[in-house]
Amino acid sequence: MRGFVDDIEELTEGNTDFRRVLYTATNMQLVLMTLQPGEEIGEEVHDDGDQFFRVEDGEGEILIDGNVSRIGADMAMIVPAGARHNVKNTGNEPLKLYTIYSPPEHVDGVVHPTKAEADAAHEHFDGKTSE
Repeated sequence: MRGFVDDIEELTEGNTDFRRVLYTATNMQLVLMTLQPGEEIGEEVHDDGDQFFRVEDGEGEILIDGNVSRIGADMAMIVPAGARHNVKNTGNEPLKLYTIYSPPEHVDGVVHPTKAEADAAHEHFDGKTSE
């Protein structure tokens, strides 16, 4: 197996898609995200897994079970399984971040250029990994 080795900062800052799945392993998944000004992921709960976020560029806020925190470049956040959460871009520039789902959440390799396309897709991890 090759695993995943690349410059995550460069990939994240260069991403323009709302969601882009980079790599899926059996127990975790690496996903790039870009939120446009005013855009948000939308409140959600992952009952079966934890989620890690890291912001590379932009500013916003994260909601975790009613607690709101300001976020910006170089900040990391962990959302425990079962916590209601949301990430919102509160700035004037795109919010560029990556997230790690454990276990995987999305179909490997999926790209959703916009939030509307992501919301319409209703796809979930199907058990197929990157390798």
